[in-house]
Amino acid sequence: MRTFLAIAVCKLGHALGKLIGKGSSMPGKFALKICPDILRRLELPQHIIAVTGSNGKTSTVEMIAAILRADGKTVVYNEEGSNQIEGVATLVLTRATLGGKVKADVLLIESDERYAARTFQFFHPTEFVVTNLYRDQLTRNGHPEWVYDSILPALHAETELILNADDPLSSCFAQGQHKVKWFGLDRCSISTDSPTGVYHDGAYCPVCHAPMEYGYVHYNHIGAYRCTKCGHKKPSTDYTVTAVDLEGATVTIDGEQTVSLAFRSIYNIYNILASYAACRECGVSGETAAAVLGNYLLKNGRMQTFHLGAHHGTLLTSKHENSIAYDTNLRYIAAWEQECVVLVIVDAVSRKYFTSETSWLWDIDFDQLNVPHVKRIVLAGRYCNDLAERFSYTDLENWSVVPDIAAAASELKNNGGEELFVITCFSDRDKLLSRVEKEA
Repeated sequence: MRTFLAIAVCKLGHALGKLIGKGSSMPGKFALKICPDILRRLELPQHIIAVTGSNGKTSTVEMIAAILRADGKTVVYNEEGSNQIEGVATLVLTRATLGGKVKADVLLIESDERYAARTFQFFHPTEFVVTNLYRDQLTRNGHPEWVYDSILPALHAETELILNADDPLSSCFAQGQHKVKWFGLDRCSISTDSPTGVYHDGAYCPVCHAPMEYGYVHYNHIGAYRCTKCGHKKPSTDYTVTAVDLEGATVTIDGEQTVSLAFRSIYNIYNILASYAACRECGVSGETAAAVLGNYLLKNGRMQTFHLGAHHGTLLTSKHENSIAYDTNLRYIAAWEQECVVLVIVDAVSRKYFTSETSWLWDIDFDQLNVPHVKRIVLAGRYCNDLAERFSYTDLENWSVVPDIAAAASELKNNGGEELFVITCFSDRDKLLSRVEKEA
C-alpha cells in the first residue's frame, strides 16, 4: 500500500509542479517520506547507467541518451537536471506504473557526486561512469579526496565501472573492483610534456602520496601519470581517442571512428569519449555512437551563441568555484586566433547557496588570455573587484572593470565588432543573455 501511495503522490506532485514551473525534486521528497525504501521496491530496467564526477555529468548524460535513443532504446533520464536522491526518486516514480514497474530499456541517472552513496543505497547501477574528480565548490565539497570518499560507498561489486584512465584520482575507484572499463586519450596534438595551470593537484600520488611523474599531459593534471613509488599509473584504455584535430574539429576514436566537434574543447572530447564508452558497453555499435556524437549539439545551454551590437558572441559557461572549468574555456579562447574581446562575469558565486568565498579565482590561469588576438577584457558583476585583484597579479594589461552587467553589455554593444566571448556560470548567464539577441 505504501508503494502505491508513494508513487501516486509523486505523480500528482510532479503534475502540479509542472503547472507552476517547478517539481523536479519535491515530489520525490514527499514519496521518500511516505516510503523511505521505495526505490528498492521498483522493477527497474535491465540497464541502469549512472554518471557522476566533478565536471561533465550533464553533457555526458545528454549524449548517452541521444545515442541510445538513436539505437532504438527507450531511455528515461533526469532531463530536468535534479541529481540528488529526491530528484532521482521523482524521475523514477513518475515514469513507473502504479504497480512499480519502470517501462524503459535504460534508466540513465546523473548523480551528484556527494550524494551518490545515498541515491544508490537501495539499488545499484549496472554501469557507472565517473568523468573526473577535481577541486570544485570548496565551501560545499572541500578537497577532491573527500569527494572520492563520498562516492566510494556507492560502488557495488556487480557494477561495471567506466573510468577516466587519465585522471589519477578517479582511476583509484578500480581498486578492488573486477569489472572496469577505461577511457582516455593517447598523446596527441594538444598534449604537453608537463602539467599546466597555476597549481598541480597531480603532483603526488593519491594512493601513497609519493611524487608523480608524467609522460604527457592533456590539461592540468590529466594525462599519462606514474607514481615513483607504488606504481599507480595510467592503465591501458579500452576506448581511446587516438587523434585530435582541433583545427579541423574532429577526433578519432580507436583509430577508426571519426567524430566531428561542435565545440573544440578538450573538455568536450572527454565527455564525448565517456559517452561513447558507456554506449558501447550497452551494445551500441561504434558506427552508431560516432554518427550521433558527430551531429549532436548539447541542449544544456553550456555554450550559446548570440549577437550584441556588431559583436558575434559565444557564452562559455564556466562553473564558478571550479578552476578547471574556467581553464579549459580560457584555453579555447587562447586558441581562437582571431581578434576578440572577453567579458568575465562573477555576480553570484552559486545559485544554490550564498557564499562570498572567491579564493578559487586564484586557481584560474587567466594568463592564458595574454595572447595578441585578445584585444580587451572586461570584468563585471558583484565580485568584479575580486576579479580585478586577481588580474592585477597577471601579466595582462588590457583589462577594465565595469561593475554593472547591463552597463558592461551596453558599452560592448556600442563599441567594436570583434568576436565576443563571455565567461560566467549558470547563476549569472541569464543576466547577460537577457540583454542580447540570441541566434536561432
